[in-house]
Amino acid sequence: QVKVAESGGGLVEPGDSLRLSCITSGSYRSLYTMGWYRQAPGKQREMVATMPYDGGRNYADSVKGRFTIDRDYSNRTAFLQMNSLEPEDTAVYYCFVDIRGDTYWGQGTQVTVSS
Repeated sequence: QVKVAESGGGLVEPGDSLRLSCITSGSYRSLYTMGWYRQAPGKQREMVATMPYDGGRNYADSVKGRFTIDRDYSNRTAFLQMNSLEPEDTAVYYCFVDIRGDTYWGQGTQVTVSS
């Protein structure tokens, strides 16, 4: 069984930064994609950033230039560095790991951007 756990959310002001972490555990091969989605109140869950095993990075247009996804392959951990946060970034952020088509999600971590 693969487990996913996020941490690092919180309440910040516009323009601040946060760094989310995602730790995975369980027995699985090294070829996998990790990434982040978010869901704001009343909205559908949307992709924020993904990083396949080959090291490429994909970002939603709304976060390009502000967010950076990275991975620690040896520790099966992913990170989301979020800079210049805006109120529109307020959402629950979910980490996922996709292993050959099987997707595992964390419980989510709340990010609130408000003055």
